[in-house]
Amino acid sequence: MSEKIYNVLFLCTGNSARSIMAECILKREGTGKFRAFSAGSKPRGEIDPTVLALLKKLNYATDSLRSKSWEEFSQPGAPELDFVFTVCDNAAGEVCPVWPGQPMTAHWGVPDPAAFHGSEAEKGAHTAEAMRMLYNRIAVFTALPIRSLDKLTLQKRLHDIGKTTD
Repeated sequence: MSEKIYNVLFLCTGNSARSIMAECILKREGTGKFRAFSAGSKPRGEIDPTVLALLKKLNYATDSLRSKSWEEFSQPGAPELDFVFTVCDNAAGEVCPVWPGQPMTAHWGVPDPAAFHGSEAEKGAHTAEAMRMLYNRIAVFTALPIRSLDKLTLQKRLHDIGKTTD
């Protein structure tokens, strides 16, 4: 009997930085256990150049990345989601579509690299810090014994991951 592969959607408003980074991290760290996606409520239509440069520098696959609307994941034929995580405060406060499959949700807010204003070096450092925070949270998530936890315990653990100060 094969193990279930969980579908995870990371949401942010613009789907140009944090949710894209989270998608890439989970695709690498959760191989064989998770399938990662990202989307935004108001997608910018492009990936933040500093984020893209960092992902490439760290050898993440970037060819299939695109900024897209969360509506794609509420349409017929979309993957049935097991988990939906908001990674920005704006998306966490918005009314989300109804997700097929009633996934578990949590908010894992991270500062926005795309909104940072400063020198290129400062923006790069800010982006790397957001990436580190997401990586740490996703590492904790992928280590959870999901199949052995009851729903209430799992929901609490997901919520607690978002509270970590890293």
